Amino acid sequence: MATTVSDNSEPARRYRAAQIGLTRLLVRDVRGLRRLIIPSRLQGSVPDWLAVMQAVVEQYARTSSSLAADFYDAQREAAGVPGVFTVPVADPPSPEQTEASLRWATKDLWPRDPEDPKTTDAQREPIETRLAQAEKKAEQVAQKLVVDAGRGTVREAVRQDRQATAWARSAALGACAFCRLLAIRGAVYERETADFRAHDGCHCGVIPVFKGQRFELSPHAREWERIYREYAAPHSGDQLRRFRLALAEHDSNPLPGSN
Repeated sequence: MATTVSDNSEPARRYRAAQIGLTRLLVRDVRGLRRLIIPSRLQGSVPDWLAVMQAVVEQYARTSSSLAADFYDAQREAAGVPGVFTVPVADPPSPEQTEASLRWATKDLWPRDPEDPKTTDAQREPIETRLAQAEKKAEQVAQKLVVDAGRGTVREAVRQDRQATAWARSAALGACAFCRLLAIRGAVYERETADFRAHDGCHCGVIPVFKGQRFELSPHAREWERIYREYAAPHSGDQLRRFRLALAEHDSNPLPGSN
C-alpha cells in the first residue's frame, strides 16, 4: 500500500523551520559585519568585508547542507525503502560565486559622477542610503547561497538514490506568487531534474519522493492550485500576474505586503 508524503508534513515543517532559523542567525551576523565597511575607505575596507563574509557564508552553508542530509535520511527512513544510502552533502558555494554575488550586492556603493548619464538613481543616493541598500542585498544573496547548499544536497541525493523517484517543491505560507506557482505542480520534478529556480530571500525547500510513495499537496497548496486554475490558468501569457493578483484578493494566506 502506497504511503503519502506532503510538502507540509511534520518533518517538512521542522526542516523548514530549522533552515529559516539558520538564515535568521546568518542575517544577524551579516548585519554585525557592516561595521567593517568604512565609507571613507571603500577601496580598503570592502575587500576585508568580503573576506569575512566568505567565511561566514561557508560556515552557514555547511550547516545548511548538514540539516538537509539529516532531513533526507529521516524522510527515507519514514518511507521504509530498503537498502543503505549515504547522502552526498553539498559543498559550500565556491569563493568565486560568493564574491561575485556580494560584489553585485555592493556595486552601488562606489562614488560616481552624478552628471554622468550612466549613473543610476540608486548610485546618486547618499552614502548611508547606499550602505543600507547594500546591506539588504548582501543579506538576501548570502541567504540564497546558504539555503541553496541545503537544496542542492536534497536534489543530488534524489538523483543518486535508486529508491527515490522524484522531488517536489515546498513553499512556505508567505512565499511569493512565483514560488507558489512552482510548488502547486507537485512531484513533477524527476530524479535527473537539477534545476531549482530560486530568488534571493527564497525559503522554498525540496521534498524527496521515494518508491511506493504518493505525493500530496498540503491544504494551503491545494488552495493555491484552486486559485490558479480559476483565476489565472485560462490566461496564457499573463498567468503569473493574474495569479499574484488573485492571491492578494482570495487567499487566506496573502502575499507579504498585499494587505
